[in-house]
Amino acid sequence: MITPKKRPMRPVALLTFAATLLATASPLWAQVQPPSNSRPMAVPIAQTIPDPQDTPWPGTIQLAIDASDTTTGAYRVTETIPLPAGLSKVTLLYPRWLPGNHGPDGPLAELVDVRFFVNGQPLTWTRDPVDVNAFHVDLPAGASEVTAKFIHTSPLRESEGRITMTREMLNLQWEKMSLYPAGHYVRQIKVKPTVTVPTNWQVFTALDGKSASGNVVTWSETDYETLVDSPIFAGLYADRHDLGKGVYLDIVADKPELLKIAPENLATYRSLVDEALLAYGSKHFDHYDLLLALTDRMGGIGLEHHRSSENQYEPRTLVDWAAGDWDRNVIAHEFSHSWDGKFRRPAKLWTPDYRVPMQDNLLWVYEGQNQFWGLVLAARSGTQSKDQVLGQFANYAGSFTQYPGREWRSVEDTTHDPIIANRKPKPFSSLARNEEYYTEGALIWLEAEAIIREGTGGKKGMDDFAKAFFGVKDGDWGVLTYDLPDVIQTLNAVYPYDWAGFIKTRIQTPGQPSPLGGIERGGYKLAWKEEPNPYDKARMAAAKYISLNHSIGLAIDNDGKITGSRWDSPAFKAGLVTGMQVISVNGKTYDQEAIKAAITAAKGTNAPIDLIVKRDDVVRPIRIEYHDGLRWPWLERAAPGTAPTGLDKLLAPRAPALKKPAAK
Repeated sequence: MITPKKRPMRPVALLTFAATLLATASPLWAQVQPPSNSRPMAVPIAQTIPDPQDTPWPGTIQLAIDASDTTTGAYRVTETIPLPAGLSKVTLLYPRWLPGNHGPDGPLAELVDVRFFVNGQPLTWTRDPVDVNAFHVDLPAGASEVTAKFIHTSPLRESEGRITMTREMLNLQWEKMSLYPAGHYVRQIKVKPTVTVPTNWQVFTALDGKSASGNVVTWSETDYETLVDSPIFAGLYADRHDLGKGVYLDIVADKPELLKIAPENLATYRSLVDEALLAYGSKHFDHYDLLLALTDRMGGIGLEHHRSSENQYEPRTLVDWAAGDWDRNVIAHEFSHSWDGKFRRPAKLWTPDYRVPMQDNLLWVYEGQNQFWGLVLAARSGTQSKDQVLGQFANYAGSFTQYPGREWRSVEDTTHDPIIANRKPKPFSSLARNEEYYTEGALIWLEAEAIIREGTGGKKGMDDFAKAFFGVKDGDWGVLTYDLPDVIQTLNAVYPYDWAGFIKTRIQTPGQPSPLGGIERGGYKLAWKEEPNPYDKARMAAAKYISLNHSIGLAIDNDGKITGSRWDSPAFKAGLVTGMQVISVNGKTYDQEAIKAAITAAKGTNAPIDLIVKRDDVVRPIRIEYHDGLRWPWLERAAPGTAPTGLDKLLAPRAPALKKPAAK
């Protein structure tokens, strides 16, 4: 049999064959060419919260807070809010962007058991899914007011946040336990506040019109902005001192004996008031309360307000005057803020309510100037000794000589840290940088002082800038905003110089040399010694740790736990990081003396420092190669002699009563 010859397929037949092939090979085809996946489109975010307008909210909010439960630390709030006619829904906001905090850190999670009522009947409400600080409350027809009831659960442990109530005292901050209606400048919202405190407690605040009935205290109607700016300190053991010029020192303490400040030491706070008024040449408050807590039970604080400030010292700081010298700078710093930060404020840091975001670029003025003035005024008044202040400047300057984060991050960029980091601890802060607009800012303003002093032959300095920039409009306790050109213009009016270039280099450009210009132009130099300066010594003793940052590159607490490791330090290169525990040093049980002795013994030799460390459940040896000995920063006069240098003159008293007679 002969097989017939095959003929080529026709086009129609070829297409039929291809379709059959595809149908039978679909699993293979799916792998080569997958089916089209679903691809959603974004749902637009609807604007459900009105922007604030400079118009009044009708009526007066009645805000009543029961702060008498010292066992649970809970603040129970009843807030009655009048309503405009015809509303079917009202949006109430919990403050988010808090003045002086420089970031969005209102503690919303501590606001619990939130309920709303009209005429005693409960209402339905929803939290805004985008702006979760907003509560949308449905209203019945004809509602004339809405009552909010909720609890602010103050932290009971440090791990939960800052403790604001103990058995002996409390620190009530209105923004933490109140709501306000959306759509209005907060200065246009009227509030009548009332607080119930424990029996026999004294209450201090800058609010006006105080009246009391038993343990229920009320104040005159005010606006919400002023209310938020007027916190309360209250306590069982309390005292008040008139410092003159309308300024008062209001103290609450853990124990009554802690209140016994010696007359000569109290006089330094009167001098602080005089020195601040001389430096700024004006007064931007009608009265002012320095609120001070002497405690290690309530959380620490230093927070500025226009007519008051919140401050905390270690419990014995006033009675053990010399030992507490290191701890007393906060009051000078926060008092200075009445001029710098409250009266004069960067335009983008002032906001019409507590929902509009703040922009922190000029915190190197707002806080850097106050870090500078806090030290200067403390030294001039005697609330801190000059040696202590020089030690703080040395601490700042020394830290920046070994600080790799300065290579990549400018001072200006650290002003965003309150928003970026929310002030939480960092694994390697020397590389990440922290909020150094405070400390490096202070050193840069110290250099500006020295430039002005040199350029004017000693006739002018930062006092002249303070008067020209912050001291304007004496008696005005509103808010006068500024921006960067205003700062540069005022500096040039005091002393013509390339201030724009100075700021661009020192503030806005990373990778700069250590900011020692102010120290060196001021007649001092940064020196290194094997003993800590007075500030570092006292601070370490109080906090029960040792900083070896400038030698092996560690901070270690008294139990041997590593609390800080400097990036690229000898210890870091050996593998020592935060959280490890040092068990032994060169064969001896760890303590501060043992680690110091080991570092000293290795100086100038080839001998290593041998540690046994524990991390989790692993114990192992670690060897540190370091041979330069113990190192702590000091400021020393650059040249011998006793004639006052520029820095000496800056820190010298200005008030006539404090000036010492010239030596004969």
